[in-house]
Amino acid sequence: MPNPLDSLKALGDQLRAQIGEELDLDALRRQEPARPLEELLEELDALPGLESVKEQVRALVAFLRVQARRKEAGLPEVATTQHLVFLGNPGTGKTTVARLLAQMYRSMGLLKRGHLVEVDRAGLVGQYVGLTAIKTERVIRKAIDGVLFVDEAYSLARDVDRLDFGDEAIETLLKRMEDSRHRLVVIVAGYPRLMYRFLESNPGLRSRFSREIVFPDYDTDELVEIFGRFAAESEYTLADGTEEALRGIFERAERDDSFGNARFARTLFEQSLNAQALRLGQGDVDALTPAQLKALVPDDLVAGARALGEEPPADRQPRSPWFGRRRA
Repeated sequence: MPNPLDSLKALGDQLRAQIGEELDLDALRRQEPARPLEELLEELDALPGLESVKEQVRALVAFLRVQARRKEAGLPEVATTQHLVFLGNPGTGKTTVARLLAQMYRSMGLLKRGHLVEVDRAGLVGQYVGLTAIKTERVIRKAIDGVLFVDEAYSLARDVDRLDFGDEAIETLLKRMEDSRHRLVVIVAGYPRLMYRFLESNPGLRSRFSREIVFPDYDTDELVEIFGRFAAESEYTLADGTEEALRGIFERAERDDSFGNARFARTLFEQSLNAQALRLGQGDVDALTPAQLKALVPDDLVAGARALGEEPPADRQPRSPWFGRRRA
């Protein structure tokens, strides 16, 4: 019969090994030099669209720099929290901006590591009594000296008629946000309507988050630019007429809450690559030139959009770039 003490010893050795690995990783992260603030702001400015977001981030950075200078000059700081609410639909750049902000906080000396830990409900809430607090604490420890980004945070709020452990995650998070306020920044994100309900679900939430940043949906020009960036990064080119087809797809796409914005553009790009491969594969692949291997043509986008449920209207030719969402 196995000795229970041996099992406990093996478990202890496993935990110590895991902790040791985490410490080694932390040491490696600390050795990475902080990026200059101006370089990070330039990267922010280079993002497609999001003009109002960029303005608010620059205002936040300016405020924090002035407060730091006041402290150096012996003047009192304005007591404010750095925790943020990001409001926006999927694919509007919330995670990207959060990652840049984390690095900006490090560059300004507000956070030691400036890393981003992204989590959703599944990473915080357990299925049994007591497990949620343990899971939430574990995530917070990973995020210490950096930014904890809670996506779809509204899913933590308990419905009136549902027994749920999400409240326990919120309470644990609120306590650590206060106790570790100089070492942890929390950003909660999600759909605007649902996030407002989330903030009202607990009296402590509204007071912990001092700023809200709204991420608007991308317009057609911005989505075309985003698609073009995906193509350029992978060394693909858009043949004549392809941009017109692309605009038609984006303009006719249904812009409801499920619209993926940049995610839709990326998925369309990936599906267009599949369509291009099928088109080129019908001939002699070995004889293809680099220009042919790189070029996306209108029919590739048409086929890619169709794979995503976007169909041309019945009164138009199949090669038309104008699409609408296919209805079930």
